Amino acid sequence: MLKKVFGSAVFGVEATTITVEVNVDKGVGYHLVGLPDNAIKESNFRIAAALQNNGYKIPGKKIIINMSPADLRKEGSAYDLTLAMGILAATNQIKADDLEAYLIMGELSLDGTLQPIKGALPIAIKAHEEGFKGFILPKQNAKEAAIVSGLNVYGVDTISQVIDYFDKGEALEQTIIDVKEEFNKSLNFPEFDFADVKGQEGIKRCMEIAAAGGHNIILIGPPGAGKTMLAKRLPSILPPMTLSEALETTKIHSVVGRVKENTGIMAQRPFRSPHHTISNVALVGGGSYPQPGEISMSHNGVLFLDELPEFKREVLEVMRQPLEDREVTISRAKFTVTYPSSFMLVASMNPSPSGYFNDPNAPVTSSPAEMQRYLSKVSGPLLDRIDIHIEVTPVPFEKLSDERKGEASVEIRKRVTAAREKQTERFVDSDSVHYNAQMNVKQIRKYCKLDAASKELLKTAMERLNLSARAYDRILKVSRTIADLEASPSINGSHISEAIQYRSLDREGWLG
Repeated sequence: MLKKVFGSAVFGVEATTITVEVNVDKGVGYHLVGLPDNAIKESNFRIAAALQNNGYKIPGKKIIINMSPADLRKEGSAYDLTLAMGILAATNQIKADDLEAYLIMGELSLDGTLQPIKGALPIAIKAHEEGFKGFILPKQNAKEAAIVSGLNVYGVDTISQVIDYFDKGEALEQTIIDVKEEFNKSLNFPEFDFADVKGQEGIKRCMEIAAAGGHNIILIGPPGAGKTMLAKRLPSILPPMTLSEALETTKIHSVVGRVKENTGIMAQRPFRSPHHTISNVALVGGGSYPQPGEISMSHNGVLFLDELPEFKREVLEVMRQPLEDREVTISRAKFTVTYPSSFMLVASMNPSPSGYFNDPNAPVTSSPAEMQRYLSKVSGPLLDRIDIHIEVTPVPFEKLSDERKGEASVEIRKRVTAAREKQTERFVDSDSVHYNAQMNVKQIRKYCKLDAASKELLKTAMERLNLSARAYDRILKVSRTIADLEASPSINGSHISEAIQYRSLDREGWLG
């Protein structure tokens, strides 16, 4: 007897429906075909134990299971429940007339309980698109899948619940969540607040500009100046995520199984801070079975690289293309996957190996040659892709001991959100551009027009600082953001001159 049951495979951030065909014939043997990996090949042992512990068995007949399309590689242990239900239905141990109307996924323990799976959200989206009646999966993933409206999602704890549902008609509890309510409920304010930062008004201003236009930023300063503390507070002033951004972000985290069980949808912008020993595959994504890397995990959020020159040079170089394209494409011989990676890069670095630069009281100083070697670890093309370079100086004692609180993140966020709204109106006709940092050359020419005095100012700066064409575009983008923060329709000289100040690493003689 032949029985069909449906599962799903995730490639990139999209799911593909897998048809599991179970055929029972005379003879003896268990044959699993259709390019399964080792985790799926081992599933017959888990299935046999789980069925036996729940009063069923894999009969001693010839069972052939095909996972179609057969030329597509399947991986992971999430097909255990799919295969088990197919075997039970095909061997007439249970009645399951409408088994084909459901998409079923889950990893089995030996006692029949279910373990969580990865990629529940993209699978649910595909199940809804293909018109399945329902999606049965482990309870831990149910909230995540229930984000998709129009699809019945049933979270289950054990295989016996699924068997009783099909065989005896016992009801399963449907998981229903109000996405908007869930989203708004978790828009609570982050734990880090700019009000805690003493002094550093200039750097706060830089952070505000970076957040308002989505610009990449690098902070340069000695140890203890507050670089990491400032970077951690950046997400608290970014505009709240839109619902579509939250879904996009949740989808990526779902693929790697990082969505928290009790949340379902991610409402907070991600903040990723990988260690400097990270490999280029872990940062950008890839591997023999491609997975998203840190840059995709920080999509719609912040990627913080602390002590930038300590990262391996080839790791930083692979980031250059995703920074421009805002997506990363991983190619293999048989397939290609694309992961979105529209993130804000925040980097920090010491100005020299000892950490102290031009400080006569410093305990250790570095020679110009050592400093040059240290700074050359970060390539010019990568620095060109960072819009704002700013020097962070240590806070004097008077400011540290001041009892007054700084401006709270919630106030800064209001100004940032107002500036972002102007940009949303400006780029309303564009699908790929949502804020100033994403502008292409054509849009820069259209929205960053300068008067004669501003042009002359910029020309002088370009010649004196020996800036590249890319740096020219960056200055225009940053000045457009500064104008937006001031609600100014056009860019004037003060906006340009402030934007030029934020290119400190381009200045000749920066090394003293």
